[in-house]
Parts: sequence; structure tokens; C-alpha cells
Amino acid sequence: MRKTKILVVEDESIVARDIRNMLVGLGYEVTAVVPGALAAIQKAQETDPDIVLMDVMLQGDITGVEAAEQIYTNFSIPVVYLTAYADSTTVQQAKKTEPFGYIIKPFEERELQTTIEIALYKYKMQMELKERERWLSTILKSIGDGVIATNKIGAITFMNPLAETLTGWKLNQALDRTLGDVFKVMNQKPGKMQRISVKKILKGEGSALSDEAILVSKNGKKTPIDPRLEPIKDDGGNISGVVLAFTDVTDRKMAEEELKRSFEQQKIAMEGTVRAIAYTVEIRDPYTAGHQRRVTKLACTIGEEMRLSKDQIEGLRMSGELHDIGKIHVPAEILSKPGQISEAEYTIIKTHSQVGHDILKTIEFPWPVARIVLQHHERINGSGYPSGLKGKDILLEAKILAVADVIEAMATHRPYRPALSIEESLGEISKNKGRLYDSKVVDICLKVFKEKKFKFE
Repeated sequence: MRKTKILVVEDESIVARDIRNMLVGLGYEVTAVVPGALAAIQKAQETDPDIVLMDVMLQGDITGVEAAEQIYTNFSIPVVYLTAYADSTTVQQAKKTEPFGYIIKPFEERELQTTIEIALYKYKMQMELKERERWLSTILKSIGDGVIATNKIGAITFMNPLAETLTGWKLNQALDRTLGDVFKVMNQKPGKMQRISVKKILKGEGSALSDEAILVSKNGKKTPIDPRLEPIKDDGGNISGVVLAFTDVTDRKMAEEELKRSFEQQKIAMEGTVRAIAYTVEIRDPYTAGHQRRVTKLACTIGEEMRLSKDQIEGLRMSGELHDIGKIHVPAEILSKPGQISEAEYTIIKTHSQVGHDILKTIEFPWPVARIVLQHHERINGSGYPSGLKGKDILLEAKILAVADVIEAMATHRPYRPALSIEESLGEISKNKGRLYDSKVVDICLKVFKEKKFKFE
């Protein structure tokens, strides 16, 4: 096992000899015994001891305290002070260099050994702490987020390089300033400056920072960021400071805007395609010209009154515009036939839901358009087609479309019957509420006509 190497600095030869013998007897290796401070610095460099025992009061140009400071600063070797003086002046002078131990002569072997071992342990822990600090500092400097830390009174103690760049403040300028002085943010939408209450966070009351904000740098540059503000807690759970991490989301915002523009362009193209398809159906069935548009308008009005999301309304609108696309498969002479149609002809007409689904399922809509079209003739009690689905198995959008489709069809002229009044049409869905049609949808539909004064074009 490797012995601990010790350098002894003592200008009284008899005392120096006794210390050397004591150390050897305790199992330590004495690398050298020197009488002066300059010699101590030289031997520390040459022999690289694990620890130095330094007499405080040495003769010469520099004191033992000054030599100890140079040895620790230049060679990172811990120093334990030896002195026969215990006055307050000597103690205060020694404390300034933050020694790893302090022992008053004369001393016993056990006292000397204990002081040395404690000093070595303290030095080891300090080196490990410094290594962790260097490791953490390296990580904080290299990560892609800006990081600012404060102490328990809210004064800045740390900023990594990215935080310096984004805020426009250098660490030496920001030290001891408040977080609000350096980190200035405003809300994205209102455009108003946000006040950061570090006191509330230090009290454990949380942060009021919005998820996305605009950082205003020292020179006025604005950067969209995603900030996170959290308390720093010690092992006892006590809050000792605050750490703020923030991400520059400029690239993400640009990508989102580009995606939004791309989506809008795709949406425009999709709407054009939908209108073209719908127009194709109307050309083949002139009696239902405008039917899909009118059904769509009523269905979307019902959906809005039911407080569906904008995305659901958009899906409902697209489904309404295309709900009869499957009639392109039905012979035109059946669609425009005057008088009653036969059972066989009705069977052919009923295929339009399935055909519409089969056409639309090949298109990647962001909504379940194909399924809504497939189900718009299903009924709550299972008497509808093509699958005989019941209540909860039918999509809400299909239930809305079913009611809007029935009312528009009844209120519009057909070759096999004259148009009915809106009152008669509403009476039909009221009579079959909860049996054929969803009760809530029917109630909202009645409200739309009676209270909102909805009218077909």
C-alpha cells in the first residue's frame, strides 16, 4: 500500500527532527524537512508531496502563510499549519488562506495523525467537489439552452455562454444583479413585458412565466424562447436559489410558420379538388344542385352551436361537401326519374354511401371524412345503411350530417315529390328524435332554425 508523502517545513531543527520521527513512526513517508518558506515552495514542486506541514512563523523574506498560499495555488497541495502561537492575529492570518488543518505545538502523535487524516479527507472531498463543478460547468456551457442561476436572495451567480449571447449580458456584468435586470421577457400575443417574481419562486409559490415568450436582449434584440424557471433545493428541501433555462425557438417558429403556409396551400388545393368533385355530382343530378353546399352550411352551423372544435368543424365541412360523391356510381336516369322509384332502384341508390367511402378512403384527409360519408345514412336504432350501426357506434359528425341531410332533402323539390315546408321537415326529425336521429343534435338543430333564424340559400 502506498504511503502518504509529507513535506515538513520547520525552522527549529530539534522540533523538525521530532516531527519527522513522529511521522515515520505513524507510517508516513517524509519527502523532505526544510527550514524556510522559499525552500518549502521549491521542495513542494520537486517532491510532489500529498500534504505539507507548515510552520506559520518562519524566518525569511516570506512567511509560512504566504508560502502555503503559493503551494496550494500553484501545485494544489493541501497545507496544515503548525505553530506555537495561538493568538487571534496569527489565527486570522492563517484563516485567510483557508488551511486544511491547524495544530498547536506541542502535540501528541494521535493529534497529529488525526489532523493529517482529516486534512487529506477534506482535500479529497474538495477536489471531488471541484471536479463535479467543472463537469457541471462544462455541461452547462455546452448544452443548447441558455442557463442563469441565482442565489437565495435572487442575485445572479452564473450564466452560461449561450445565456450571455441571448441576453447581451456578460457574466461579470450580470453578477449580483437581479434576474429581472438581465432577463427581460414579454408575452408573445399581448406584447407586454412580463414581471419575474423571484421572491415568489424562492418562497415555493411557482413561476408565472408563459410557456413561450419573447426575450428582449440588452441591445433590444427580440428572440422567441421557451423558458423554464425552477427553484434550487438543498438536501433538506430548502430553496437556496433559482435556475432559469431557456431555449431559442427561432428555428422552430420559422418551421411552424413554413408548415402553416404549406398546410394552407394544401388546404386551398384540397378545397378546390373537393369543389370540383362536388360539381361533378351536381352535373349528373341537376335536381340536387347545391344540395351538398346547403347540407354543409346547416351541419357546420349545428356543429358550431354544439361547440365542436374548429378542427372538427373543418372535417364536418369537408365531409358535407362530399357526402353524396358516391352518387356518381348511380345511373343518372334513376337520380332524375320522376315519380316513385322501385325497390331495386332504391337499393342501387343506397350504395352511394359505400361507394363514396371507397373513393374517399384513398385520400389522406386530416379528418375521418371517408367514415363520416359512409355513416351519414346510419340511424340511431340501427335501421340505417349500409352497416346498420346503432347510437354510440356512429360518429358524431355523421349524426349531425344525417339530420342536416334529411331536412335539406325534405325542404327541396325532387322529381318524385314537391318540396315540404321547413316546419314539416323539422316536425319529421322531432318526431323521430332519439329513434332515428340523435336527440342532442335534433335539439340543437331546432334551436338553430327557431332561435338563430337559420335559412337555406
